[in-house]
Amino acid sequence: MATDTCDGCGEQVKIAGGIANLWTLDHDATGGMTLEFDGDGTEHFLCFDCIERLPEEPTAADVEALGDA
Repeated sequence: MATDTCDGCGEQVKIAGGIANLWTLDHDATGGMTLEFDGDGTEHFLCFDCIERLPEEPTAADVEALGDA
């Protein structure tokens, strides 16, 4: 299973699917998602815990502030 680093907390997050699960029947879930901000065109991969900590209308600055908390 592949992993990616959360841009908010820096933890390694599982990413399901891809070649790692091709020959198995494992149904592992991905632990986060990528958010794309139209205003500045940036993309940030965040774990679900960090996504929950974002305000209702997040910006890239809110994602950067996650690391400070």
